Amino acid sequence: MNKILTHEEIAREASRLKKAGKRIVFTNGCFDILHAGHVRYLAAARAEGDVLVVGLNSDKSVKLIKDGKRPIITQTQRTEVISALSSVDFVILFDEPDPLKLIQDVRPDVLVKGGDWAEKDIIGADFVKANGGKVVMVSVVPDISTSLIIKRIVELYGQHGIRKSPKKKVILTQRSRRTQR
Repeated sequence: MNKILTHEEIAREASRLKKAGKRIVFTNGCFDILHAGHVRYLAAARAEGDVLVVGLNSDKSVKLIKDGKRPIITQTQRTEVISALSSVDFVILFDEPDPLKLIQDVRPDVLVKGGDWAEKDIIGADFVKANGGKVVMVSVVPDISTSLIIKRIVELYGQHGIRKSPKKKVILTQRSRRTQR
């Protein structure tokens, strides 16, 4: 089964799943450098229903909402990694700065966001609730985020990036050459 769908495909699939009585959960994010916080968040989101649909900010979308240096990982690679998680049923890329159109297409029963969001600020919350759904905030794992990972890498390796260690010369003696044959 292909887990990576277009807007049109997920709209049809969500309709089919709802007719089959499945409870659809939707969440979204950049998921730039995947970490334990993301994995726990997606598992908690999946536990809220039968099917988890993840709206993934495209590279264009990430550039609109983050600083110009992001994303670190391309949308192709992020899509592949997120879709490989057992908690995720479908992944849909979106170019807009927010997922409202996608939420309207999917019409989820549950909309999940991190606990660092106030419900009044969650895009699509009003739409989901007006259609009989609910909004769930999942606790954020403390001390782990993509920004903190980037900061740690810069602290460890500096602004100039990772320096390759010089290649070590291997000096072979007559004896070691014989044993390698």
